[in-house]
Amino acid sequence: MSLSARPVLHRNFHRLAWFALIMTASTIMFGSFVRLSDAGLSCPDWPTCYGRVTWPQHAEEVIGHEAAKIRPLETHKAWREQVHRFLAGALGIEILTLALLATRRRRWGSTAVITACVLVATGIPLYMMGMHVPASIIALIGEAILLIAALRWTNIDLARAALLTLAVVIFQALLGMWTVTWLLKPIVVMGHLLGGMLMFGLLVWMAWRATHMPITLAEAPKLKWLIRAGVAVLVAQIALGGWVSANYAALACGGGSASLDNFPRCVSQWWPPHDFKEGFTLWRGIGVDYEGGVLDGASRIAIQMAHRMMAIVVAVYLLWLSVRLFRLPSMRGWASALGLLVVLQITLGILNVKLAVPLEVAVAHSGGAVALLFVLVTLLARLRAPDAEGGKAGAASPAVQAG
Repeated sequence: MSLSARPVLHRNFHRLAWFALIMTASTIMFGSFVRLSDAGLSCPDWPTCYGRVTWPQHAEEVIGHEAAKIRPLETHKAWREQVHRFLAGALGIEILTLALLATRRRRWGSTAVITACVLVATGIPLYMMGMHVPASIIALIGEAILLIAALRWTNIDLARAALLTLAVVIFQALLGMWTVTWLLKPIVVMGHLLGGMLMFGLLVWMAWRATHMPITLAEAPKLKWLIRAGVAVLVAQIALGGWVSANYAALACGGGSASLDNFPRCVSQWWPPHDFKEGFTLWRGIGVDYEGGVLDGASRIAIQMAHRMMAIVVAVYLLWLSVRLFRLPSMRGWASALGLLVVLQITLGILNVKLAVPLEVAVAHSGGAVALLFVLVTLLARLRAPDAEGGKAGAASPAVQAG
């Protein structure tokens, strides 16, 4: 797709993309709230909650249900998990709509999308009947259909991006299912977070491309490479943050006081005993309940220290990038936003330790990562070189076609 070409889209595509973007950010934030309030296993079955579409209100309602044998009902937590599932389901429908609109003029486009979704839907009752492996295989076949179609098509109508986003949201549903089945297995929990961020990034890119508000700069090609590097280090830090959360290592260095012994030092030392090998063993046995964490102190310290060291790398690079962008008059607003968000994230990270991970601060820290990703992907989507907006632009397709 030419950088100057405006995608041929349904007249409401950009509105739906922005709405899906807001829904995705909300779902990620609410998911953080669920995870950080230890409600991730509050509904032991999936997609129902103790066999109900909503959630039980009283313990008497779940007597005799198989899920009650796995985990006692905690109503104050169960609603959080099930509402998160509702949000994710609504988001899935929204992204399915985007995929159908983007592929409607493609040969077999709608057929590929609908076939993949039917396969995924078929796997849900199989899962509920205890046939977990067949359910996963059928869903993965649906994923393969979407990925093959996305690789075959161009992105002139955003069909490729829309199908990739739909594939991600389906895989997110699988990760949500495996989160319950495998009892908060850390690699799955971290993958679920990264999947949400990937979906958010794709939607940011699609929303801006559909809206078509380019920022024309002669230095755009070089800046985009610098921004891509920023995205890479930010995603690495998000992954480490997810690993910290999934392994309950947020307070591995201590916390809950203004003492320097928990930050910048760790358990009163600059380089305390640690075990990186055990701390970063990604795959462990299935059947272990990982709620509360299973690692020893040295392993959790290694995870926390890795997160802190990477935070320095990310902060230095993104602050340098914000200064680099600020030198360009047309970029000063975005540069300021990037710099302020980096400072805010550092502050929230320190407060998490000093205040012993209060729920509000921890959720805000997750929101800061979302905001940083939004700024960086926005710049990737909008930056253009002058020649990209020149000569070829006159031959570009119209931005919108009535559906």
